[in-house]
Amino acid sequence: MSEKNYKTYLDNGIYDIQDGKYKSAIENINKSLELKSDWEIPYFYRAVAYHAMENFNEAMLDYTKALQMNDKMTDAYFNRAKIILSRKDIENPDIKAAVSDLEKALELDDKFIDALYAMACAQKKLENYEDAIKYLDRLIEIEPDAVNAKALKKLILQKYM
Repeated sequence: MSEKNYKTYLDNGIYDIQDGKYKSAIENINKSLELKSDWEIPYFYRAVAYHAMENFNEAMLDYTKALQMNDKMTDAYFNRAKIILSRKDIENPDIKAAVSDLEKALELDDKFIDALYAMACAQKKLENYEDAIKYLDRLIEIEPDAVNAKALKKLILQKYM
């Protein structure tokens, strides 16, 4: 099969994700991977589809596979951390693993606002309130109108410091 076919399946999978058709997206991406499995992009997008379906274990595996193939995928680190921080089905999520992923994402993009906010939340969960404030201050410096960051900073300062 030609190179064009695996890209067509992947493109169709990405369109399916944008349309909220996650099962169809996974089917298309699986067809793409059958034709060419040695690149990170289909694993990343299949993870996005699994993530949207709240199939977190499969999403984590695919984000990890994508990162093994390309350790510069900022969004894969962020999304993996987001899953850890948001899971309600695990009693003791590995917040330190999330922090590690967010550190990598911020190393790759130091102005990644969502990662800065997630890092502040992770630091708060770990009761590292000063660190949480530092991340929020960095975020607010980049995005002065960041309402959620200002609210979280106010909460931490009033309640925990």
